[in-house]
Amino acid sequence: MTDAGSARHEAAPAATAADAAAVTATVAEEKPLGSAEETGGSADVIVVGAGPGGSAAAYYLAQHGLDVLQLEKSEFPREKVCGDGMTPRSVKQLIKMGVDIDAPGWVRNRGLRVIGGGIKLQLDWPDLASYPEFGLTRTRLDFDEILSARAVGAGVRLRTSTTVTGPITNTAGRVVGVTATVGKDKKPVEFRAPLVIAADGVSGRFALSLGIAKRDDRPIGVAVRRYYDSPSRTNDDYLESWLELRDGRDSSKDTLLPGYGWIFGLGDGRVNVGLGVLNSSASFGQANYRTMLTDWLAGTPDEWQLNDEQYATGPVRGAALPMGFNRVPHYTRGVMLIGDTAGMVNPFNGEGIAYAMESGELAADVAAQALSARSGPARERMLRWYPRELSHRYGGYYRLGGWFVKLIGNPDVMKLCTRHGMPHPMLMRFVLKLLANLTDPRGGDAMDRIINTLTRVAPAV
Repeated sequence: MTDAGSARHEAAPAATAADAAAVTATVAEEKPLGSAEETGGSADVIVVGAGPGGSAAAYYLAQHGLDVLQLEKSEFPREKVCGDGMTPRSVKQLIKMGVDIDAPGWVRNRGLRVIGGGIKLQLDWPDLASYPEFGLTRTRLDFDEILSARAVGAGVRLRTSTTVTGPITNTAGRVVGVTATVGKDKKPVEFRAPLVIAADGVSGRFALSLGIAKRDDRPIGVAVRRYYDSPSRTNDDYLESWLELRDGRDSSKDTLLPGYGWIFGLGDGRVNVGLGVLNSSASFGQANYRTMLTDWLAGTPDEWQLNDEQYATGPVRGAALPMGFNRVPHYTRGVMLIGDTAGMVNPFNGEGIAYAMESGELAADVAAQALSARSGPARERMLRWYPRELSHRYGGYYRLGGWFVKLIGNPDVMKLCTRHGMPHPMLMRFVLKLLANLTDPRGGDAMDRIINTLTRVAPAV
């Protein structure tokens, strides 16, 4: 490891006076949490949210032998806005959790097809020792439920239709539980635990209730997607990414739309089609993204059935993409942030599932070690290792991603990169590894070594 990387790894977030006071109060106030009749229940850890990150965290906590209470506001199955495409990085996490990815509904892909600058280039996922050589697609309608079932099977106590409304704090402001409402009648209830993991997604309401707001100086994107019946495109060996989007409403004009697009085959007769715009674009927050999507699709071939409303199988739905650690600190006063709540979407490619699951596993490992120690300063030191390790793993890479977002927000730079990069397959294979964050940490090829060096020497976000 370089000196810069070592320094980043060793630099721990400083404990605040509030943190220290909270630890002291926790030791003084630690007592039995009461019966289930007095509160909604107690646990070793409360996980707020049952998305990929929350279920991964809950699963690994249970594997460590901890009593885990997972609270989810919705009922399964439920729809979420997502591209439904997963790189080998996400696949690795699914395999680690024991998900049966050979069951019906999972569709494998070989790589990424990139379209831009008048060129169509198919790039296979890299052959690596650290990751599978295939990606997957599956809709979020039941994806989260599958992961949640793995957590429940490991011993997690899941409560759905339970909306967490805020933290319960001790006299020094340390979180010792959560308030919630349950069911249609919104019955108020409390749950107690010495540690809470916030995995409530993009909104980050629990983090906001603690005063942890999003940082405006970090990348963020907006994505919209829609499902279409498209028999000619549903079975595809590649995820498809469009680097240039043109307005198909008027073929006489070559009007370039902002953002990037995707077409992901789902293997069930449908495709997931969408586009994303980053906050480095002049059009961010200004354009009607739903209209942009239909304008782009108006120029696609008729046989794809993407330019005809009658083949749409649902409305256009949108969501924010919180990127590059845009909400910090990732640990404070008895609360750990993971996944989208922590702003962990990859700035290079918009992938969030892999990082949600990876941070959930890391949070569980750190939590298990910390809870094995007595409540007090020793436990707190262990918990503060979590943001330090996140910074070590992703800080340099996300810094590179932030620079990348700023560069491609300039249409002239994007056009230059597309025109001069696309004709060179070797360069594009390097770009694929960089954008998907797919390298072998040891024993990799020259591309791996260059990318790994760049991420180590880049200052962490």
